[in-house]
Amino acid sequence: MEMTLEVVPVPVTDLDRSKTFYAEACGFKVDLDSEVAPGMRIIQLTPPGSRCSIALLSGMPPHPDQPTMSPGTLHGLQLCVTDIAKAHSELMSRGVPVTSIQHVGAKGWEEGTGEEWNSFMFFKDPDGNSWCVQEAPAPLSQR
Repeated sequence: MEMTLEVVPVPVTDLDRSKTFYAEACGFKVDLDSEVAPGMRIIQLTPPGSRCSIALLSGMPPHPDQPTMSPGTLHGLQLCVTDIAKAHSELMSRGVPVTSIQHVGAKGWEEGTGEEWNSFMFFKDPDGNSWCVQEAPAPLSQR
């Protein structure tokens, strides 16, 4: 059985502010921005080259078996790039508040790039949901 992760809901307070951040600052493609029922809006955005999207939701009734997340409580979402220095520069130029490039060393997190699979940077969206960007040795299609 094949299972693909295709959409991750991201809890936010202001859909338009978050749409602007993810589309304009982060460069995600806006796939959908629709009021699917009265008072129920979905914005779906996809990072460049990704098969998984994020969804910003408003007015969606919670399912009784699923807990709700408050804005700013989603952490550890991870994106991969093949050139972390280039990605860092591009995100900084777009106004994304990324950390410096770091790696895990003998004493924990250290400044600068590391060996293969060990170069990272981090950022938060306007609500505080946190993201990690990791350098991969090759595009996903070649791994």
